[in-house]
Amino acid sequence: MNDIIIDESIDITDAVCPITFVKAKVALDELDDGQILSVRLNDGEPVQNVPRSIKEEGHKILKLVDNGDGSYNLIVRKVGD
Repeated sequence: MNDIIIDESIDITDAVCPITFVKAKVALDELDDGQILSVRLNDGEPVQNVPRSIKEEGHKILKLVDNGDGSYNLIVRKVGD
């Protein structure tokens, strides 16, 4: 897992639910199948809801990293439509 290559990164720490998921979904839609997205999001509702919603969309959660500052990095692989 340490050799994950990030194809695109977004920071949604300035957004609130449900916009957090919408921004993550739009970013994933712009990627090709198999590409990796890193999503920086806040603790609380975003870290609870965004990973669940992305998984429900059929994408693969690779890692959730606690940044130690109230934010997390969610690493997601896009799975084909």
